[in-house]
Amino acid sequence: MSPFPKKNTPPNLRTLAPLLLALLLVVLTGCHHKQQTAYVPPPPPINSTSRPAYRPAPSTQGSVAPRPALPPDDLNGKPVSTEIGLASWYGPPYHNRQAADGSIFDQNAMTAAHRTLPMGTTVRVTNLATNESVVVKITDRGPFVQGRVLDLSLAAAKATGIYRAGVAKVKIEAFAHNTADPAGRWCVQIGAFLDQSEAVQLKNDLMRRYANAKVIEFAGPTGHWVRINPAQSDRQHAEQIADSIHIPDAEPYLTRLN
Repeated sequence: MSPFPKKNTPPNLRTLAPLLLALLLVVLTGCHHKQQTAYVPPPPPINSTSRPAYRPAPSTQGSVAPRPALPPDDLNGKPVSTEIGLASWYGPPYHNRQAADGSIFDQNAMTAAHRTLPMGTTVRVTNLATNESVVVKITDRGPFVQGRVLDLSLAAAKATGIYRAGVAKVKIEAFAHNTADPAGRWCVQIGAFLDQSEAVQLKNDLMRRYANAKVIEFAGPTGHWVRINPAQSDRQHAEQIADSIHIPDAEPYLTRLN
């Protein structure tokens, strides 16, 4: 016998390989066994078809009347008056300025300016060249340009195909108010003068000529104007004054105030 003890023989690697592989799988499974948080996508945006609320622009000209309601889509009954003439449109520099009815003019609303129809009148305007129509409310006075009878807002001009043309022949159908129209208050407006001194001189001349009337001079976006408010504000007296005024390059316009 050998004087030295026998050494332990190492186990066969082929025997240990399956055990090591199983241990490795256990370790890897444990490392990845963490709690997963499911991804919850945010809700889709809500698509609203309602129009945004209107907030009138600030004004320094006293209290602001509420914006006129949009006219109805369906108009019942026959129009109380029909007129054919040239229509134009206006936007800047009138946008966000006070209109003749006291509201703030919004060039994107369906409104129009007319010299003689009562404020708030519902009007259907048809472009006779394209047969496109739009329904608007009268909220302003104008146009004070010879040969034109209606000024549409920018939005109404686009809806009738007048925007690019600038001027077009239209049919204007006015519909009655739900309540009786108030008695008209009429005046005569003359201008516009680029030189304020010319408007002031005309005002002074007309004050001497029409001593019982109220004559004023005021500045507008297109120049300086003179207005005669007759002592009797009915249409007949205003027409008499307008017919008696003959000033070169300054046509008098008969205008309803309300």
